[in-house]
Amino acid sequence: MNPGILNYVYAVPMLLLIVWYMAKRTGRERRSMEALREATEAGMLEPPTLHPLIDPVKCIGCGSCVAACPEQGSHPVLGMIGNKARLIGPSDCIGHGACKSACPAGAITLVFGTESRGVDIPVVQPNFETNVPGIFIAGELGGMGLIRNAIEQGRQAVGSIKACLDEPHDCDYDLVIVGAGPAGFCASLAAMELGLRYVTLEQETLGGTVAHFPRRKLVMTQPAQLPLVGKVRFKEVRKEQLIDFWTSVEQKTGVIINCSERVDGITAGPGGIGHIVKSNRRSYHARTVLLAIGRRGTPRKLNVPGEDLPKVTYRLIDPDQHNGQAVLVVGGGDSALEAATSIAAGGRANVTLSYRSAAFSRAKPKNRSKIDSMMETGQISVLFNSTVREICDDRVDLDVEGQRQQLANDAVIITAGGILPTGFLRDIGVSIETKHGTE
Repeated sequence: MNPGILNYVYAVPMLLLIVWYMAKRTGRERRSMEALREATEAGMLEPPTLHPLIDPVKCIGCGSCVAACPEQGSHPVLGMIGNKARLIGPSDCIGHGACKSACPAGAITLVFGTESRGVDIPVVQPNFETNVPGIFIAGELGGMGLIRNAIEQGRQAVGSIKACLDEPHDCDYDLVIVGAGPAGFCASLAAMELGLRYVTLEQETLGGTVAHFPRRKLVMTQPAQLPLVGKVRFKEVRKEQLIDFWTSVEQKTGVIINCSERVDGITAGPGGIGHIVKSNRRSYHARTVLLAIGRRGTPRKLNVPGEDLPKVTYRLIDPDQHNGQAVLVVGGGDSALEAATSIAAGGRANVTLSYRSAAFSRAKPKNRSKIDSMMETGQISVLFNSTVREICDDRVDLDVEGQRQQLANDAVIITAGGILPTGFLRDIGVSIETKHGTE
């Protein structure tokens, strides 16, 4: 065959392949730039938790991080712009951390907070021990709000604690676990599996924060490894299903959770050996303590007149109890949006959502989309750039973009988050630092 023709035979497919690749890359970059533009215009640029910080110098543009992100199927979190990886949906990042593991160039660091928005995090070592010897932290309190991550931290923390118990001690317990949410419950199973003398104290009920989610709330999870149980392959389950599963595990394994037992203080043990954990029932002398108490702590209050009225609550208990009422929900996170949509879904309540900012930058796309749909159909009224000034028996006074406005009202649900239990942590000597885009 003529060499010129042979070259042509090989060159055309190669050229077509290059054109196809360039078109695909251009389309991918266009979509990424559009997602970033939308996030910027909506003011959704603050990551709510752990998130990737990408070094553009080290990034080789392979896109492995984008492919690894478990959230990409639902909404864009990472994208490629200028052949470099970018965080294009910061508010949608929920801290999986899979992007860092997938990066072959070491270009990704997982950090908390940003330059403009700091996040308070207790100081912990890689083995989960705080600056106070024998006191460990796992789960949401340490910044890991994702259920799978909290479960894994609970398991790993108990492994670290086991390594600290090689020497005999005179304490009554090897370990006191404070909290029975995802991290605390998994830690309890791990302690049982390792044969530790432990006790788990939960001030409310099994499930921690999850137990207080609104009814039928979808809980997004990834497969996780539970001690004594094995691999759990949940992908998307409702709150009730997850609590039922944990309850069945509790019954089958015999793991013991002391519910309705609140920890009031922790002090050093006699002679500086171990710690005395004082609850509302009794005191426990333990060699180590694992705090898995979450970050909500005390509900954040508005500190306005009338907030102490009986009609004011800080979480949604049952949407149906608000049938026939005029309800004001205050907040802009997922809890606020889920509370408002749950009440409005019944079609028998007049629901208004008040938020101090101009966009729901902290809420998941599914919740924002649901709110948008209900706004269009008139099921929910949303007041952006608004703050509550006073709560009265039959109304609420608000400041809406500088203008005073009154709403007839029967119930107020304030979902402004919780106050990190910094006082409790500092009382027991645990150091706290504010992260501004650092590890």
